[in-house]
Amino acid sequence: MSAFFANRRGQSEAEAQETAPEVPSGRPVGFDTVIGSNTSFEGSFVSSGNVRMDGQFAGSLEITGNILVGESADIHADINARNISIAGTVRGNISGNKVQLLRTGRIWGDISAAALTTEEGAFIDGKITMVGHSATRPQTDDVNTEDEAALDSIHEADEADEAMGSELALEAIEPGDKSAEALTDLDR
Repeated sequence: MSAFFANRRGQSEAEAQETAPEVPSGRPVGFDTVIGSNTSFEGSFVSSGNVRMDGQFAGSLEITGNILVGESADIHADINARNISIAGTVRGNISGNKVQLLRTGRIWGDISAAALTTEEGAFIDGKITMVGHSATRPQTDDVNTEDEAALDSIHEADEADEAMGSELALEAIEPGDKSAEALTDLDR
């Protein structure tokens, strides 16, 4: 590692190597691909690693890893990635496990995620859908036939109680009372 890549705070190369985290072999740390702020391109971008985009892009982004849309980025694309952090501008739909919108982030499009965090100052113009959340799952009707029979008998008992209650109410009313006719009309 050259001194150029040493810590910005004046840490020497040897000190930087001593404090560097241990990395399992074959697993890179940081970004596999970086698109610089002076880069502009169009098309379909597919990556299985972590990506940082600081330039301009139009098309579609299919990232199996994570993506960081930098502050200077201007993206006109749908983004599908595992985890997405946005500090720049995105015009397109976003889909991922976790979506983080930083204070400088701007999104014109729908967001679909299991988790969403936003910092104060961020902008979203679109619909947000929480996927995989218990509130978004429909109620299931796991009622078996025995349960259905029990529910039917409860409803029948309720109807019988209502009918008996009406008959008792009619018996309590004195002959010639107009409310007896009103209760009889309700039963029909």
